[in-house]
Amino acid sequence: MDNTDTQHVAEKPFADPSPKFYIAIGWQTIWKFIAAVLVTLLALWAAGEMSNLLSMLAISFFFSLALQPAVMWLVDRYEWKRGAAVGAIYLAGFVATVLMVIVLIPAVAQLASGIGDKGGTWLTDASLWVEDTFNVEIWTPGTGEEIAKSTEEALINWAKGAAGNLLGVATAGIGLIFNLATIAMFTFYFTADAPRLQRSILSHMSPANQRRVGWTWDEAIRQTGGYFYSRMLLMLINSTGFFFTMVLVGMPVGFALPLAVFGGFVSVFIPAIGTYIGGAIPVLLTLAIQGFTAGLIVLGYVLLYQQIENYYLSPKISSKTMTLNGAVAFGAALAGGAIAGPMGAFVALPVAALIISLTSNFAKSYDVVYSHEDYKAKAVDQATTEDPEAD
Repeated sequence: MDNTDTQHVAEKPFADPSPKFYIAIGWQTIWKFIAAVLVTLLALWAAGEMSNLLSMLAISFFFSLALQPAVMWLVDRYEWKRGAAVGAIYLAGFVATVLMVIVLIPAVAQLASGIGDKGGTWLTDASLWVEDTFNVEIWTPGTGEEIAKSTEEALINWAKGAAGNLLGVATAGIGLIFNLATIAMFTFYFTADAPRLQRSILSHMSPANQRRVGWTWDEAIRQTGGYFYSRMLLMLINSTGFFFTMVLVGMPVGFALPLAVFGGFVSVFIPAIGTYIGGAIPVLLTLAIQGFTAGLIVLGYVLLYQQIENYYLSPKISSKTMTLNGAVAFGAALAGGAIAGPMGAFVALPVAALIISLTSNFAKSYDVVYSHEDYKAKAVDQATTEDPEAD
């Protein structure tokens, strides 16, 4: 190497292997970022302040989806206006509610009176039975009359405490009536003006997204409407069976009617755990009022009906309307109850079915190429290769 080459190499600057990048942030970008943060905080604050309104809007939209099949049937079959069809459904629901209240209020009052009259005797008998059977004392030792008297005093004190909260209950009742009226109004507008509302929303989307969102919207109507009407039919069947079974074993009609409605509604509309609650309450009250044999007969009806519903009625009625895994249904009910209470648990299943339909429509899916049988065959081949003398 000559001196010229050496001089050239010596004077070559050191090359930094890591290039440097510089981002210039102007004041305009900073102000836009601050404005975006402020708008986001304002939107979160507004959503928090309007949480009650937003929840009522969500519930109204659900009920609107449930009413759509009936409204479309009246419109297509009898050429009614959508507003008139919704009004007719509202009127029918109002009449049915009034009739149910007229019938149920005396029945519930009679049931409460019977429980109040016999509650002390039931607790006394249960206490003495536990003491005689298991030699365990539940209350302070005394005669059966003393235990009944103390139980009666406890019930009276509880009634006084409940009466003291009557004003709060009345105030809550006024708020509940206002919320129900608001939900009914939004549901009416959502249902009567559904086609124009759908077109207005879809007009802001691309044709491909319009097809996806429109299909999801129609699927939501099918899932929600099918769920609601199939549940109502199952409730009617279960309540009718409950009522006639309890009347046959000697339960008064005033006791049997509210218990039948309660058992049918809870066991059908509250997933998983509702089946046990809806069956346990009528069985226990029949056991306390009519005795062991009558309670056993009602328990037999509950067990028999659940088998008929699970293996025949539910597949026939709701298999084409709700495609939801049992574990997903149970988890959805728990999540809905935790988020929005009983109403959340009530609407959890159709919402979960809608989310699954939405996911299946928008998410990509691939053919499954993995098989557990292939894994087992490969494991057997590997074990045979490592140990040729193995059987």
